[in-house]
Amino acid sequence: MTVEVSHLTKHFYDARRGDFAAVDDISFSCAHGEILGLLGPNGAGKTTTMRMIGTILTPDAGKISVEGFDSQKSPQEVRRCLGFLSAETGLYERLTPRETLTYFAQLSNYPAAKLKSRVEEVIQMLTIGAFADTRCEKLSTGMKQKVSIARAVVHDPPVIVLDEPTSGLDVLAIQSMHQFIQGCRESGKCVLLSTHIMSEAEKLCDRIAIVYKGKIFALGRLEELRKKTGQHYLEDIFLAIVQEAGSEFV
Repeated sequence: MTVEVSHLTKHFYDARRGDFAAVDDISFSCAHGEILGLLGPNGAGKTTTMRMIGTILTPDAGKISVEGFDSQKSPQEVRRCLGFLSAETGLYERLTPRETLTYFAQLSNYPAAKLKSRVEEVIQMLTIGAFADTRCEKLSTGMKQKVSIARAVVHDPPVIVLDEPTSGLDVLAIQSMHQFIQGCRESGKCVLLSTHIMSEAEKLCDRIAIVYKGKIFALGRLEELRKKTGQHYLEDIFLAIVQEAGSEFV
């Protein structure tokens, strides 16, 4: 498997709840040419999980392997294998998209001889050409999201981590994002997608992990989850699985 997560746990502390497990002993894997969805409401632990895979956070327990590299023993190698996109992925406002992509490709040690052609390839792939030389501060939300995607994949990583990538986007931008994600799978990438949008998970994911209160309650293909619960729609599947686990959905 390209990404393997085993018994992953992460605790935080706040004044209201005290010590709590944001991620509570979860395990899953994802292979090349597959989209694995982490589906759950806000606060379920999806973002914390993604950040640990991206080496932004350190697990309290458990192990993460990306392309054979241990995230704690070889974090730099893991980062080279990843394209990471979240709602917080920022852009330098005074740089143009072309300058941004060139800069991040260089940061990732992309081969200098191929760098210019790779930047142009990504610009064409994500239809950025019309605004490739406009400062990012002047771009619309949808345009900025395309540039953020391009920034995440310009070094051609084998693993793509997408943390709620369509949050705040309009219908056209969402459609473009979905096409990009499907294209990643078709090109053999391993794609991890976190979302709380049921229709998005149903449309895109080969397998779905249902996450709630830091735990994975079910993991499988949509048809397998339908058989497990006797429900057809993913929203009803989610509710049935959470209720069966003895949790109160709020």
